[in-house]
Formats: sequence, C-alpha cells, structure tokens
Amino acid sequence: MMTIFGAMAQLVPVVLEVGHFGVELFYAIWPLLAIGTIMMAFGFTSYPTFLPFGGTIVLVAMMIFVMEIFLTIKKVKKFNLVISSILIANIFLLFGIIFGLVMALGYAGMVDVDINALLKGHVFLVVIGYIVVIIMGLSVVLLPMFGLSHGFSKKPLEIAIFLVSISVIMVVLSSLSASALLAYGGYILASAGLLIYFYFIYTIHKTRARKEIDIYAKSLLFAYFSLIASLSLALIYFAVGYEPLLLASAWMMFFGFFAFVITGHIYKIIPFLVWFERFSPLVGKQKVPMLADMLPARSSSAQLLFCALGVVVVATAILLQDGLVLKAGASFLLMGALALLRSVFYMINYK
Repeated sequence: MMTIFGAMAQLVPVVLEVGHFGVELFYAIWPLLAIGTIMMAFGFTSYPTFLPFGGTIVLVAMMIFVMEIFLTIKKVKKFNLVISSILIANIFLLFGIIFGLVMALGYAGMVDVDINALLKGHVFLVVIGYIVVIIMGLSVVLLPMFGLSHGFSKKPLEIAIFLVSISVIMVVLSSLSASALLAYGGYILASAGLLIYFYFIYTIHKTRARKEIDIYAKSLLFAYFSLIASLSLALIYFAVGYEPLLLASAWMMFFGFFAFVITGHIYKIIPFLVWFERFSPLVGKQKVPMLADMLPARSSSAQLLFCALGVVVVATAILLQDGLVLKAGASFLLMGALALLRSVFYMINYK
C-alpha cells in the first residue's frame, strides 16, 4: 500500500493535470502507515489491545491520503474517465478503511460485530474497489504512453469500471445483509468487468507502435496472464467447491497480477524520476543517459524470472497442498525479491 500511495503522489498530478492540494502531507502519511502497520501486526500476533490503536493510526494516515486526493480532485475543472475512476476508487478506499477499523475494534473486543461478514466487504472495497479500479483508470494513461498506442476505443474500459464498481457495492451490501444472491451477483459482475478490462488491454497492446518487449512489457504480460489465471481458478472453484482453488486464485491476483503490475511500473517510474532530478538540468550541457541505460539488465531479468517461477510454483503448491513445493516457490520469490532490491538501488544510485 505504501508503494501505491507513493506512486499516486507522483502520478496524480500527471493524470489530473493539476498540482497536489498539499503534497507535504505525504511526508506524514508514510511514518503513520509504518507505525500503524507494525502495531497491527503485533496486535494480530501477540497483543490484541494494539489493534484498535494501530488501526486508528492507519485510519488517520489513509484519511489524510484520501482527503488530500479529494481536495486535489476538487481543483480539476473538467472530469474524464481517469479522474472519475480515481474518485470512485478513493470513495471505496474510504469505506474500506471504516470497515477495517470496525473489524479491529471487534477483534479487540470493544464492539460486537461479525468480523467474518465484514471481512468480505472490507477486502472487496480495498482490493477490488480501490486497487483494481485505480489500476484500470491509470491503464488508459500509462500503457498507451509507454507503448505509444493510438486509435483504441475507451468504451470497454468504461463498461469494465462500471461493472466492477457495481460488483463492489453488491458484495458490500451482501456482507451487511448476509445475502448470498448479492454476493454471487457481485462476483459474476466483477469477473465480467475484469474480462472486459483484459480485452481493453489487448486492444492497447495490438495498437502499440513500440514493438520492443522490454522488462516493463514482460512484467505486464505476466501480470495479465496471472489475472486470467486468477479468474479461471475462481470460476472453477465456484463449479467444484475445492477451497485450494480459491486460495490459488487469490494468490495469482495478489502476487501475480498486482505485484507484477507494480514492479513493471517501478522499472519505468524510478528511472524517470532519477533522470528528471539528476540529469535534466544537464541537457544541452553534456551527454546524459537514456532511460533505458538506467535499467540493470541482469538483475531485472533475474527478478522477473525468479518471481514468475515463484508465483507459479506457489500456486501449484497451494493446489496440490504440498509443503515441500511451497518452500521451493518461496525460495524463488526470495531470490526475486533480492534481485528487485538490487535493481531499485541500482536505479536510485545511477550516476
């Protein structure tokens, strides 16, 4: 979530074409999120009384973020699909935060609520309502910009965002009313919306002028492969009821789709920020590097390979319920994480 908030601090002014209402507020968000997350981790593992305090700190951090985004959006003169998606996503995040705080209070025994029922609504609000809708909205800006795509229709994306948004509302209402009909209706709409979104991404890919398959493109290809795999596993679960299928679906969504979308954009965003800060004042005065020169070829390739293997092997282990295979997959992921760390340090320290 910290990575997403940090990326939003950079991307919001670009996509909204207005400055932040108060970019200094992001300096308060990071430490508050860190402290609150650590306290909640202790609360869940050892000291339940930490939960409401940690949850409150996280709530304050997220509220600052959401209010800053709302006030920034207020400066926008004309709304479009991207701005609307950011607004919708942050509304879902706001309600997700409230659900999370109520759950934390319930876990600590301060209020009497059905935590399991609220958990479904909380997960859908934050994961599908915020993260997925944000990714959808930003896709129409970032993917054509990096791939030089032109001439594609945005209509499929409009339909996809609408369906996913309705699905979130239905699942949240189902968590409050215990209605299975609303829940399954929400799952179906979410699946339909994600499939239409995948079609939209395919049209961007087909109309791109830049044919080079770099580390960014490879990461996104694996991410969208994981999205399809996640949806397929979820649909099979609803057909046969084998619970590991649902767990494998969630794994592919989080660590296959979300993680690879984020890491792929890291290879675009960090070099650009470093180049803009360090080399843009030198343009015309001396030779400056290209953005592609700032990418560590070996460690980025190693990160992609090990992480992709790790995601697939762990998903297989979940399906087979095999602890040994699970450890093998975790080992691949550890190697990939170390390679990513090395890549980030290389890009940040490029001179």
